[in-house]
Amino acid sequence: MKRILITGAAGFLGSHLCDRFIKEGYHVIGMDNLITGDLKNIEHLFKLEHFEFYHHDITKFVHVPGKIDYILHFASPASPIDYLKIPIQTLKVGSLGTHNLLGLARVKKARILIASTSEVYGDPLVHPQTEEYYGNVNTIGPRGVYDEAKRFQESITMAYHTFHGVETRIVRIFNTYGPRMRLNDGRVIPAFIGQAIRGEDLTIFGDGMQTRSFCYVDDQVEGIFRLLHSDYVYPVNIGNPDEITIKDFAEEIIKLTGTNQKVVYLPLPVNDPLQRQPDTTKAKELLGWEAKVNRAEGMKITYDYFKSLSKEELSKEEHKDFSKYIN
Repeated sequence: MKRILITGAAGFLGSHLCDRFIKEGYHVIGMDNLITGDLKNIEHLFKLEHFEFYHHDITKFVHVPGKIDYILHFASPASPIDYLKIPIQTLKVGSLGTHNLLGLARVKKARILIASTSEVYGDPLVHPQTEEYYGNVNTIGPRGVYDEAKRFQESITMAYHTFHGVETRIVRIFNTYGPRMRLNDGRVIPAFIGQAIRGEDLTIFGDGMQTRSFCYVDDQVEGIFRLLHSDYVYPVNIGNPDEITIKDFAEEIIKLTGTNQKVVYLPLPVNDPLQRQPDTTKAKELLGWEAKVNRAEGMKITYDYFKSLSKEELSKEEHKDFSKYIN
């Protein structure tokens, strides 16, 4: 039986990856320090023989006994609110954490896939974004801690591949959504749906003409699964190229939820990308992958998930208290 270590296992994407690899017959070792993750996302796996969990911070030395065939590195804050509140931790998990896992992959002779992001493109001057585009990132802006952590992560991963011969894969993830997303984490889908369910006005930052492209989580997981098992070592975009303005998306949410909220406009945050759309040509050619779930279908499932949350969860304004992690 193949053994796979998944970091960030209690997070949104990490938990869905745990589910997929359990289903595929792997022994899954989940690891998370729970700074942004939640054990509720994986509690259904604890009773399984082929799942184990380590509550551990990967910026410290990482030891896992026994053989490991694969490592998926998905540990990182991934929402603007999180990485503005815990900027040092965001930088550390992308640098020290990645270094530790690459060292583990080298010792265990494991193949490692690291989760990069469309944020490496910054506020792009090329549209849609291809993997060859170097990006337009403000290194000292408020979002720079996340963008540069991920850019460094890609660099050290390629260095371990070329210098040490470690088998590496790099996925550049574009906006992904689905069940288990955290409410109030600053991302547009949980923000809009949470506001709609609570009867609040929908908040748009800027004029609403900025664009995003939303990929349903099952499609994202499928792309990651195929990339891990491919022979391609360079970055690959995985995302849904179906682009929409935030203004139009707000109207879709109002229609989906059957609510009657106003849309309120606030100033655009510094360095917030105005366009985000993946060029997925490489994923199609190399992996035979493309997004299958359309936004209407995926958003209905996501809305049903949020509606199932308790009133207490829906009314929480601050989802996480990071005070004990600040250093």
